Amino acid sequence: MSNAMIGHGIVVRMRPVAGAWTTLAEVYSAAPPSDSDDLVDVTHYQSPGRRREYVSGLVDGGDVSFEMNHVPGSATDLFMAAASGSPREIEITYPNGVKLSFNGIRQSYEIQSPVDDKITATASFKVTGTVTQSAAAAPTNSVAPAVAGLPKVGVVLTALPGEWSGTGQFTYQWKKGGVNIGGATTSTYTPISGDIGAAISVAVTGTNTAGSLTVTSTDTINVVA
Repeated sequence: MSNAMIGHGIVVRMRPVAGAWTTLAEVYSAAPPSDSDDLVDVTHYQSPGRRREYVSGLVDGGDVSFEMNHVPGSATDLFMAAASGSPREIEITYPNGVKLSFNGIRQSYEIQSPVDDKITATASFKVTGTVTQSAAAAPTNSVAPAVAGLPKVGVVLTALPGEWSGTGQFTYQWKKGGVNIGGATTSTYTPISGDIGAAISVAVTGTNTAGSLTVTSTDTINVVA
């Protein structure tokens, strides 16, 4: 059985060194750091067999780039515009919780504004120093799930997952008065007459290869007819 993952759920964020984090919005492609080793030619007059000899030199962390839908004046746009001239701390968190952390210096910030297609931007950074990679970690939740919609018979309620780190996959369980509603396991639920007078909530479970976490929303007001 394959453990392959799709990219959905990757989170990219940056900050000035020791400053406040900015999560890059609408990123759809990320090229993470790729190390390359310099080789130093140490060939000399007595090199065996007239063969060139090399020793390992310094390690170059390479470049990293991000492509995103561009929203002029957004927090991401303003951060990128101000990122010139000094290192930025960069984190790439994958859907299984693995996190790449490194410093980068902005090389370019290019915006493309075609007539008949979406506006996009590409940011490129030169990696400076060491790249660290954490182990896979179970998902974490920073903003709890919520229920959107009017709790009324026949009106669709929608689960808002909240904000998570380390997962892009969710499952849902709707509850009436804190008790699971049989078969109500999608991201929406439509109250029925049997729900009148009871509060509705939804439990959202985030899962990755390292584990899972379930967080339940606050109750709605009681369902009305």
